[in-house]
Amino acid sequence: MKIRSLIFLLPALLLCGCANYRWTSRVPEEIRTVAVPVFQNRSDAAELGAITTQYTLREFQREGTFSIRRSGGASIEVQGAIVKAERRPVAFQRGYGMRAREYRYYVTAEITLVDKDNGKVLQSGRKYTAETTFMVQGDLLTGQRDAAQRIAAELARQIVDDVVSYPYNKR
Repeated sequence: MKIRSLIFLLPALLLCGCANYRWTSRVPEEIRTVAVPVFQNRSDAAELGAITTQYTLREFQREGTFSIRRSGGASIEVQGAIVKAERRPVAFQRGYGMRAREYRYYVTAEITLVDKDNGKVLQSGRKYTAETTFMVQGDLLTGQRDAAQRIAAELARQIVDDVVSYPYNKR
């Protein structure tokens, strides 16, 4: 008799643990449209703003909560700027003096989140930082350009995660 009651009690207890879990997004249905204008590039790294914008749009598509619209037709706008891009050597080639063969690449972006329906800034100047390493096979710029795509993908993940988890019900 105890085993039979345990069989019924165990699933009930497991379901109670999931009572506060939501299967839908926390973002209200009426504001699930987003615009991402091309990020400004205040760094000296060529095309990094455009690359980060492209990866941010891809990440919004992959995540699926928001529909992407043009600036005029979106409820939320993600305004971004690449404010810093820096590389530091971490490994050097023997026999070539101080010639670096591996670099660590750091990029910082600032994001402002705007509620276009109310004309209200929800979040201003939030900083995101990503880093990666790259090897110099041929020339330095080719290695840095390849690393820029990995950096942009990481920044995009961070940005989209924050936009989706923002507490819009308090706006």
